[in-house]
Amino acid sequence: LAQALVIRALIARFWQKPFTEPLVHHGTDLHDRWMLPHFVWQDFMTVLDETSAALGITLDPEWFKAQFEFRFPLIGDVTYAGVGLELRTAIEPWHVLGETGAIGGTARYVDSSLERIQLRAIGLTPRHAVTVNGIAAPLAETGTPGETLTGVRFRAWQPAQCLHPTIGVHAPLTVDLYDRASGRSVGGCTVHVAHPGGRSFDVQPVNDLEAEGRRMARFIPHDHTPGRFAPMTPRTSPDFPFTLDLRLQR
Repeated sequence: LAQALVIRALIARFWQKPFTEPLVHHGTDLHDRWMLPHFVWQDFMTVLDETSAALGITLDPEWFKAQFEFRFPLIGDVTYAGVGLELRTAIEPWHVLGETGAIGGTARYVDSSLERIQLRAIGLTPRHAVTVNGIAAPLAETGTPGETLTGVRFRAWQPAQCLHPTIGVHAPLTVDLYDRASGRSVGGCTVHVAHPGGRSFDVQPVNDLEAEGRRMARFIPHDHTPGRFAPMTPRTSPDFPFTLDLRLQR
């Protein structure tokens, strides 16, 4: 019903006043900031506000929180030294590979080994930094005071057919809140792409609660990097300022 409401509202809005403004060329932003839940929701709020004003109705954002949580499920969140870290599933397009010979014809594999998460820090101070697998995360401002985030792109598993087959698996991801003064992690968490105990499920979850339980089991809120260490400087691209691509950190 919520999705149908948006479609009907947009049809009514543009029926009364067609959109004639020039389109925005997003360029590489489509595969950078618009892959992250924060900016997708921010843009959707703009659509709801403009449509509500144009039609003289109220489109409450709370009506669409279920769709947001379904598409961008929360992986987990922790708080250490007054700094909050939130990890949420982001969008990662999968590439279709070229044709490969197969029995009876040809096949085109899809490289589904890449995943992306959104790492959001709240209340980060100059004393602290956030690292992912020992690499300093290039956190960018969101426009909200005290809030920064980045997208972490990584290889979750190693299929037989994929792009860049010499790049190994980066999972599990260890996220640390690094204290520059002591040179240590004051706390962190670990994200697994499968059950950390190696459990393999033979059947699909019976309902959404079991599915959520399986997802929660892959997040360990108290794991961090022990001992002293120096974060590695990330290799970033100016075309993708919101993305930490672990494939480039070699």
